[in-house]
Amino acid sequence: MLVTSRHVTEYRAFLCLTDADLTARRLLDCSAGASGFAAAVNAAGGSVTAVDPAYGDLAALRAAVAASSSGADALIDAHSDAFTWDWYGSPAARQALRDEARAAFLADLAASPGTYVPGALPDLPLPDDAFDLAITSHLLFTWADVVVDTPGGSVPLDEAWHHAALLELLRVAPEVRVFPLVRQGDGAAVPFLPRLLDDLRAEGHGAELRRVAYEFQRGADRMLVLRRHAGINDTPVT
Repeated sequence: MLVTSRHVTEYRAFLCLTDADLTARRLLDCSAGASGFAAAVNAAGGSVTAVDPAYGDLAALRAAVAASSSGADALIDAHSDAFTWDWYGSPAARQALRDEARAAFLADLAASPGTYVPGALPDLPLPDDAFDLAITSHLLFTWADVVVDTPGGSVPLDEAWHHAALLELLRVAPEVRVFPLVRQGDGAAVPFLPRLLDDLRAEGHGAELRRVAYEFQRGADRMLVLRRHAGINDTPVT
């Protein structure tokens, strides 16, 4: 999987984050990759902790960050019909955001290493209710059914893994937001998503699909909002 450098502006759009979210809530970004989100929000007085397995090997992380830009471009080129540039305006504008985010991340990683915690879903090294809001982008559902190598062996990111990962996020925060809800590259729907949401609701958690003011992959314009034991039902998406 790629280690990407997303910008705080992108986060605000695809996770519907308000000024109040960024200034008054304890936020977890998992898995954050090389995002500039924590650096930008913390510099403005907010509170973000970033978690990612890549933070366990900083030398390898820096090399992966350098390589990921070309990798992401190749993925987009291979599925060019599945993307729209309306939100960014142009490839150059998107690249400028990514370059700024990458520089902010690398500077903040050096200056505030405690912000960046090594860890991986579905077993985070964090206490219960450590955060008010957990956000995760371009991991869950994006890489559905991909098999990843971990120190403990190969792990399929299947329905069972997603269920465990979402419950873990609900353990550390009462609200979770997830974007996008389609697979990387071709933007295909994730077959087990409706069944997984039904299971979470049956366990007493709230699950809402909410349209966002962002679209890059065509059709990837919704996020999932979970609330622990809140009983939210799916609302119509318009």
